[in-house]
Amino acid sequence: MPMTIGALRESAPHETRVSLVPEVAEKLLKEGVRVLLEHGAGERAGFPDVLYKNVTWAASAAEVLREADVLLTVQPLTVEQIGQLKTGAVVVGFMQPHARATEVRALKARGITSFAMELVPRISRAQSMDALSSQAAIAGYKAVLIAANRLQKFLPMLTTAAGTIRPAQLLVIGAGVAGLQAIATARRLGAVVEAYDVRGATREQVKSLGAKFVDTGVSAEGAGGYARELSAEEKAKQQEVLDARIAAADAVIATAAVPGRPAPKIISRATVERMRPGSVVVDIAAEQGGNCELTRAGEIIEHHGVTVDGPVNLAAELAYNASEMYARNLFNFLRPALAKGELAIDWNDEVFAQSCLTAKGEIRHAPTAKALEAAT
Repeated sequence: MPMTIGALRESAPHETRVSLVPEVAEKLLKEGVRVLLEHGAGERAGFPDVLYKNVTWAASAAEVLREADVLLTVQPLTVEQIGQLKTGAVVVGFMQPHARATEVRALKARGITSFAMELVPRISRAQSMDALSSQAAIAGYKAVLIAANRLQKFLPMLTTAAGTIRPAQLLVIGAGVAGLQAIATARRLGAVVEAYDVRGATREQVKSLGAKFVDTGVSAEGAGGYARELSAEEKAKQQEVLDARIAAADAVIATAAVPGRPAPKIISRATVERMRPGSVVVDIAAEQGGNCELTRAGEIIEHHGVTVDGPVNLAAELAYNASEMYARNLFNFLRPALAKGELAIDWNDEVFAQSCLTAKGEIRHAPTAKALEAAT
């Protein structure tokens, strides 16, 4: 009997994405597996049941959990859902191990093999599996649209019968995937864009998109393509230059993050108070605590006439494309392990080895294991 790959209608609040879109379901069927879906799984992302061909429909979410050999998810499973998984099941999706200690312990206790998409190594071979990047690109794009909507100015320069309208000045903090997409989107919309990242290697990428790189004289190249956390002295030096650029900006898009840690505080209350009334800060690091001192995750506040927006789960606001990209990431991750309708994981493959969170009653991700041990 072929292996069953299942997907649920996501139950987390405000989650509109789906882990399996019709295009990818068809690819999995061609690999010889059985695809089991909960009714309405893709409805909120713009993929009604009628678009899924030749899949098997479950009577309930519980049936999917009970029968799936491999379960694909967007958000982490709840403890209750983990308890309903079949013995020996494999779960692949975002796991948020640094914030979901109870769920990780439940996966361990049940002997579930789980792969966290946020742990996929950033190597060339794994680029097509990099779900963090695919979803971050959407967040960067959406953040600029939010800023444009909240700003009391045009983004592009306009020449009108009433005179010339100067273009808006937009600053992007953090030039990772989200930041670079924000830069590209803001430039397409006609804003004058500056960008800053502690990693000096991003300078050429920023310039290639038509933005000016803000040089503070501080570099923080980190392992794996991420930024390292700055020292107090480096932060002070950085802040002096950045404060002036933030104060001059009409809109600031803040995207700076350190994996597994709270987002660095880069925009102080005092700096916001230096910004012109009507200016906007869109802080997409809000879920990690925010880059701005005033940010409140999921809220929009006004401080001295400046709007500070802390959106969460931005990718879910473009659920159709976000689901397409994410489902392709999952398929590209699984495909090397699919053999004649069965799952054959090569544990010598660094992609599987490094992205594994739990297996055989153990926590395989060392930083998570260490953090949970320290918490007990």
